[in-house]
This record gives sequence, C-alpha cells and structure tokens, in this order.
Amino acid sequence: MLIRDTRLVALTETAPGPVDVRLDGGRVVEVGRALPTGDESTYGPTYDAGGRWLMPGLWDQHVHLGQWTLASARLDLAPARSSEDAVALVRERLEQWPDLPVIGWGHRPTAWPDNPTVSDLDAIGTDQPIVLIAGDGHHGWLNTIALHALALPIRDSVVSEAEWFMAYGRLASVLGQDGTGPEAYRRSMEAAAAMGVVGLVDLEFSGGVGDWVARWAGGADLLRIRHACYADGLDDVLSRGLRSGDPLDRDPRLTMGPLKIISDGSLNTRTAWCCEPYAEKAVAGFEEGQPNQSPEELRALLARAAAGGLEVAVHAIGDRAVTEALAAFEETGARGSVEHVQLTTRDDVRRMARLGVRASVQPAHLLDDRDVTDRLWPGRSERCFPLRWMLDDGVEVVLGSDAPVSPLDPWLAIASAVHRSGDDREPWHPEQSITAREALAASTDGWGTVAVGHPGDLVLLDADPLEGVSDREHARRLRAFGDHVVATWVAGEPAYARP
Repeated sequence: MLIRDTRLVALTETAPGPVDVRLDGGRVVEVGRALPTGDESTYGPTYDAGGRWLMPGLWDQHVHLGQWTLASARLDLAPARSSEDAVALVRERLEQWPDLPVIGWGHRPTAWPDNPTVSDLDAIGTDQPIVLIAGDGHHGWLNTIALHALALPIRDSVVSEAEWFMAYGRLASVLGQDGTGPEAYRRSMEAAAAMGVVGLVDLEFSGGVGDWVARWAGGADLLRIRHACYADGLDDVLSRGLRSGDPLDRDPRLTMGPLKIISDGSLNTRTAWCCEPYAEKAVAGFEEGQPNQSPEELRALLARAAAGGLEVAVHAIGDRAVTEALAAFEETGARGSVEHVQLTTRDDVRRMARLGVRASVQPAHLLDDRDVTDRLWPGRSERCFPLRWMLDDGVEVVLGSDAPVSPLDPWLAIASAVHRSGDDREPWHPEQSITAREALAASTDGWGTVAVGHPGDLVLLDADPLEGVSDREHARRLRAFGDHVVATWVAGEPAYARP
C-alpha cells in the first residue's frame, strides 16, 4: 500500500514536509516525496491521506482485557460515597433485572464513613449472586450467595488481594456466559483501534496460552497482543518452550509477553508496601502495607522466568515494593518492567535506569489517587508518578491504562502525563510533568517518527497532537484526540477507518 500526501508527527526528530509512505510485507519500506505508483497488482492500493498526520500506532502496555471487555455490562459504582449508596445502586439494578446476577465495578471505599460488609449485601434479600469489584481491582465485595458460588470461605469482610485475584478467574461460574468470547474481545479491539491503538499487553488474571490461541482463531485477531502469564501458569509456558516475543500460534501479531507478579497491594486498600506507615486507616498489623511474597519467593520467580527466556512485569506500587523489586532484578539478572511505580525515591529511579528496567506507568491513576494520596501518604506526594525524574535519569518509560481501573484510552494517559490534572485545579506536582512529545513517544512501543523499517502499525490523524504548548488547553485537546483518528493499520492491514 502507498499512503500518499501525509505529514509525519515529529516524535523523535524533525519531520520533512508532505511525503508518501510505502508499506510492503507489513512494514514501512519507503518514505519520500512523490513515490512512484503503478499497477495495483504490483504496487498495491493507494490511500490519499490529504495532508493529514501519520505516526506510529499507540500501545497500551497494561490492560486486563477480559475485565475491560466485561465492563460495559457492569453496574457502575463510581458514584457511591458510602456502603449505603452502593447498596441502593444494587437494589435499583435488581429491580430492573431481578433474575440476573449483579456484577459491579468502581467503588472506592477508602474515603467512605463505613466499611463494606457481606451482611450489607445479604440484607437486600435476593437469591442472585452479587459481586462488586473495587475501582482499583484489588478486592471483591460479595454477598454470601456469591461467596458460595466462587467456593470462598464465608466471612463478613471483602475478599482482597491474592485471594481475590485467584477467585476472579472463576467468575464465569457466577455469570454463566460471561461476555468474554471472541466476539466480545473483537468489539473491545475495534473500540481501541478507533482511538489509534495497535497493540495491547494483556495482563489478565485468568486464562492461559491455550485460551488466547482459541480466542485468536475465533476472530479476536485485530490488534497485536502480548499475553502475560502469572505464577500459576508459568509451568505451562515453560513446558511449551515459549520465550517473551515468541508467536503463540505462528502469527507474529500474537506473542508471549512477560511473567506478571503482583508483589504488593494498592493505595486504596492500604496494602501497597511502603517504607513509612499509612497516615490513617492502616490495616492492623501492616501499618506500612504488605508484600504478597517474601523477598526469597520474589527472587525465585524472577530467576525461573529469566532462565526460561521470559521478561518479568512486577507490580510494585509502594516505595518499599519498588526497592525490593529492583533488588530482585539486580540479583537475578531478569529483564522487564516495574508496573505502576506509583511511589518511589530518586535513588531507586536512578537504580532502575542503571539496571535497564522499564517503568510501565498508568498516568490516569494520578487523577483518581491525587486526593487520597495526600491523605494517606502525606509528605510523599512529590515522589508519586515521578515521570520527569524517570526520563531525566534515563529510564525507559512506557504508558498504559490498567483498564478497567482507568479507561482503555491512550489519549487520557498522555494528557494526564502532560498536565497532571483532570479538573479545574492546578497540576498536581507539575515538576513531574513531561511534554506531549515525550508522552506520545512513551505510547508507541519505542517507535519514533515513522521511518523505513518500522512495522506497518500506523495511525492517521486529522490534526497534529504536538501542536501548541504543554499546558491546560493542550491537555484538554489531547484528552479528546481520539476524535481525530482517521485510520489505523496493523501490520499494514486496516484495523479502523472513520466512517
């Protein structure tokens, strides 16, 4: 294919004026002015870009794709400000659909005056399972019927952290047809392609290589996917001889990703592992949060992955968790990323750069966590989401969403990294902001200005996302930039075309 008359978004270098871009074999093979055309059987079709802007397609480096695919069918609990509010929303849903389970998402009880309990949901008096998933994904608030359905011990508190992650994979036993078949995944991919997304790193809690191969064969094959495994699936991956980057089923667009390890909890559950205690509502006996593995267990997992040729993605939100993760990378020689890096120190940022460990960050989280951070981690917020430190110190930074914790929307992540505010308030620690060019470059899987040798994973825009200065107005325009996507190609094949 020949893309005629396009301007290149200058991510890493000054871009020339209007050029033509030729694709062949799924890659960019020629960039220049007035490239020759000829018989379509020889040169392929010509696409007239009409002077629009071309750049590498966007990647979301941290997605739970099954959960995101389910999100459209879930009860939105984000407006709830107390257990009473949430119960009222559940009652309304059951009044509308009394014969269906209730699956909710988005409550954040850290600031609530009360703690959610099983008995609150049991008091509704339904015979349907109720499963309410916290907005950070780290706990499930269930009624007793749902606890039985998921084979969980009866209790009056929420199901959290590792116990919840294991239970999540059994949600189909509650939902029956759980809405995550190939057709549903395909719809999620189509929505992502419409925003210029060409690839996703899928860190879903459940499923394995076989599931993704079957899903791909069933038509969920629109975007590039890197599939991550967890510790319980590591034996299967190693027995298949799969290394990070290997195709799962002969198609180079579907590849093996990293081993994902959740080394600590989250801010809102006050289980992110920190060097200092939480200022309020700390978990009794774990005032600094807590790890999910001992340092020895963490190192053993990294060593196994490294020996098998797998990269590792270590979830670490608290500063103590980041320190321990980097120590494990250094001791084992493993390669990969620290996911989130929500709170850290300048010394550990420099250590990350020295070790060549990527920082996989979800900037939209700072919009949700800004106020609770100032309450629970007072005096530490200047070390939260320190993107400026990371780039200045030479850390490779990649951006993502953690969907469905935040929307699968790369433009929201980019705008959040640039302006660090989602409302009318001034930016939150603007000294850690990065430029729009830097945020875009961190969203294209390492590819800069379109050039020969790049994959044919491209997005055409009807405006230049770099136009203007990195201020509030620019961030506002970036948040809505999905509306400027004209076309998306993956491996040279069309994934989206604006009607």
